Amino acid sequence: MGGFLTVRARGFTLVELVMVIVLLAIVATISVRFVALSTQGAVDVGSRQLRSFSAVVISEHVSRALREALPGSIRVNGDGSCIEWMPVVAVSNYLNLPGDSNPDSFEAAPLAGGASASGRVVVYGYGSNLYSTVSPGAVSPEATLPAGASPVTVTFDGGANHRFATKSPERKFFVIEDPRTICQQGSFLFRYRDYGIQGTVAAALPATMPTREVVAGNLVPGSLNFEVVPPTLQRSGVVSFRFQVQSQQSGEVTSVSQEVQVRNVP
Repeated sequence: MGGFLTVRARGFTLVELVMVIVLLAIVATISVRFVALSTQGAVDVGSRQLRSFSAVVISEHVSRALREALPGSIRVNGDGSCIEWMPVVAVSNYLNLPGDSNPDSFEAAPLAGGASASGRVVVYGYGSNLYSTVSPGAVSPEATLPAGASPVTVTFDGGANHRFATKSPERKFFVIEDPRTICQQGSFLFRYRDYGIQGTVAAALPATMPTREVVAGNLVPGSLNFEVVPPTLQRSGVVSFRFQVQSQQSGEVTSVSQEVQVRNVP
């Protein structure tokens, strides 16, 4: 008679089951740790990129503003946390400067492209206090440079009178807007405008929008510092500034330093 082969099913023993559970736990722990480290690494990289981007935006904003500054108009406050300047909006050449005691206009070459400009007129401000509008002096009251064929007549607004103390060797004059100021307060960077000409830096700055604008946040308090090397007739001026940006999540800090050349054109 032929025999029958009997196969008995065999399951896992308790020891084998425990070993499998332990191995799975080890693998799961390693996997979770790997995913956590990878995620934290991605978050840290993103935070550093965000700080770097914020630092670049701040540096570029300040640099562009100062490149438009009237040479000699840049000044800082005592602790270097604020910088003030007068933006140049137009440059042209005058044909004559009146010599009478109360001039209210002068003739000039028109701007290219038929443009016009309004603001204060500055003639050869080197060695002068550009934050004083006394007559005679380098800075005039508000004036209008109209469009038109040469010559055009630059007229002081409201019938005002002004005499310029010094002539320019190149007969050059600037049309400027009222001063701007950038200051750090706490962790914020603010930009101020439309507050008029003040005797000292940050003396009477606006407290609300729209004349006070937020430029950036997350700065390390007290980290912003401006230093100015004034221009001379032989070289341009240089503004150096440094600041620190801090991550709110990790507390990491990115330090930035920058220099801006202010072109010197008599």
